[in-house]
Amino acid sequence: MVSIFKAVLNTIPRPILIKASYWVRPVIAWWLKGTTYTDPIDGRSFKKFLPYGYGTQRPNALSPSTLSLERHRLLWLYLKNDTHIFENTKHLKVLHVAPEQCFLDIFRKQAHWKYTTTDLESPIADVKADICDLPFKDGEFDLVFCNHVLEHIPDDTKAMHELYRVLKPGGMGIFQVPQEMDRAHTFEDDSITDPVERAKIFGQYDHVRVYGRDYFDKLRSIGFEVTEIDYTKKIAPELVERYALMRGEILPVCTKPSL
Repeated sequence: MVSIFKAVLNTIPRPILIKASYWVRPVIAWWLKGTTYTDPIDGRSFKKFLPYGYGTQRPNALSPSTLSLERHRLLWLYLKNDTHIFENTKHLKVLHVAPEQCFLDIFRKQAHWKYTTTDLESPIADVKADICDLPFKDGEFDLVFCNHVLEHIPDDTKAMHELYRVLKPGGMGIFQVPQEMDRAHTFEDDSITDPVERAKIFGQYDHVRVYGRDYFDKLRSIGFEVTEIDYTKKIAPELVERYALMRGEILPVCTKPSL
């Protein structure tokens, strides 16, 4: 099982995987139904989750029903329990960069949101655009999601400036990245071009850097106010296990200062 999923991830282009998953997902969810693990996004339970990873496979990482990973389930719990964005009390303009399938239907159903998705290649994005040159007005969005994108972008500084530009003063953005918290400084080396070497060093063949603890300060240098939230500490240990979360993962919750 592990070797099969690893081979699929490393050989089939992501846009094709996204399209194929709509057909495969119901079958796998039925096959793995059980009571050991629960996906908090849809509440369905399974005897196990699927392994996931381009290099070393993480067991019980990928939910069979929503295709959520640890980071998605953590983000969902934070949004649902610690924010008011799902309360129908205020109209919100929301931008979702590189939209994740596990959130797409839920976010589209929020009647009080004007929800826009964007990506350069994803077949499920509304607007095809480069994150370094977004086709949106200054201060257009109340809320911006951009998760596990910046590690793919050679000029992440320019991308961060664009995210800052399109966010309204007082607006919130969440910009998760794969991060090594025992690494003080972000590492990147453009001379490493071999996909196998890139996967070994950066964690994935199409990543261009490994973010360290200084990631939060880089966001601050752009102008964001950043709150570093270790949300697994707010969740009961038995639920961390049941939801198959990654202990110690930090949510970077960013706000654009009000004028």
